Amino acid sequence: MDNKFYITTAIDYTNDTIHVGHIYQKVIADTLARYHRLLGEKVYFLTGTDEHGGKVEKSAKTAGFEGKEKEFVNQIAKADEAEQKSINVSFDRFIRTTDDDHVKFCLEFWEKVEKSGDIYTAEYDGIYCEGCEAFLNKSDLKDGKCPFHPNLEPKIIKEKNYFFRWSKYTDFLKNHILTHPEFIWPESRRNEMLSFINQGIQDIPISRTTIKFGIPVPNDPTQTIYVWFDALINYLTGDPGGFWPADIHILGKDNTRWHALLWPAMLKSAGYELPKTILVNGFLTLNGQKISKSSGNIIKTSELVKKFGADAVRYYLLKSKPIGTDGDISLEKIKEGYNADLANGLGNLVARVAKLCENSGFDFQETKLEFDSSWENHLEAFYLNEALEETWAHVNENNKRINESKWWKLSGTELQTALRSGVDSIRKIAFHLQPFMPDTAGKILSQFKGPKIKSSAPLFPRI
Repeated sequence: MDNKFYITTAIDYTNDTIHVGHIYQKVIADTLARYHRLLGEKVYFLTGTDEHGGKVEKSAKTAGFEGKEKEFVNQIAKADEAEQKSINVSFDRFIRTTDDDHVKFCLEFWEKVEKSGDIYTAEYDGIYCEGCEAFLNKSDLKDGKCPFHPNLEPKIIKEKNYFFRWSKYTDFLKNHILTHPEFIWPESRRNEMLSFINQGIQDIPISRTTIKFGIPVPNDPTQTIYVWFDALINYLTGDPGGFWPADIHILGKDNTRWHALLWPAMLKSAGYELPKTILVNGFLTLNGQKISKSSGNIIKTSELVKKFGADAVRYYLLKSKPIGTDGDISLEKIKEGYNADLANGLGNLVARVAKLCENSGFDFQETKLEFDSSWENHLEAFYLNEALEETWAHVNENNKRINESKWWKLSGTELQTALRSGVDSIRKIAFHLQPFMPDTAGKILSQFKGPKIKSSAPLFPRI
């Protein structure tokens, strides 16, 4: 398909409702999806939930749903979808790994890999992290713990499983990464994956005997397909037709290995093209502490939206840090940014110019709007925070111009010239804000369409 853009997010475990740390990734993906729609491309945006595996099975039992895991995940999936909708994530499909079409496709994919000679049975005796649902090597541990779940004791398991010949694709993976520098972003994650390859890729179990809530292995109901082998396939299941290969898989840094090394090997084995870019986002902390369902240090996006509004939360998340790095958030920081940048900055600019336009009685003709090349370059390079900083430089510059020239004292041609310049600037600012703050951008573009411009309620009342 020509002129297409296929973007996916990681799908979230349904052990509990997603928090703002998960939503950060969805808002990044949504911004890129909206940007590519504005470019006139055919966009397909996939997100959803990962509903199988031991982590979910254990959470269902704790919540009183033992043996009724599907009822449990139904509730979590519904809540997760609502959290994304609360902040205007414009996904095309919310996929669930319990969906019938995914189960069917997963089984077909398994059979393709099996026909390639890449599945065999053997005994696994090693380390497993329930938090990651991942088989680990001793070298992966830090002080004897998984670095992503230091509060969980890694398990030593011994099972007879089906294995995937991951090691067979060592040279293929290394060559692909070296010859496709755009495949893993940022470069630091690319280097990590090359280092992992150089340590030696080992074959991996792709089934479990002790986990029952999942997809049974074809022709062997005593085994359940390993949750990662199941979950990664969702990106193919979710293709509505003609969009694969994905242009961007966006995911957290703890999932890099599975998406950048295991998934490409699986695809190669089954005969599919590889995705174009694995975009890895850093983590958010809350008040300096890891945002964690298990520790209770969480805040739901819907709660933030009720307090600040969807666009204000989107703005703060996207401007708070570069995508590839870690960063910290707090209610106080969001409030400070809201009042300084939105209420006193953009909101004040729009209100002042609109009121002056209304009082002047002048007509303002429509202008042609296009994205600035420097702004586009930021988005193409995934520097969303820098694109917002560039836009806010225009906001601050216009507020400064109004103050220095005292537009409220101007009249006649001098006022008309100033206001036309101001209206053009505000239209341009709003046009560039469409992917980031869609509701706000739409309100401004509608208000400033012309020919008559009138004042309206404040976009961002001070908090």
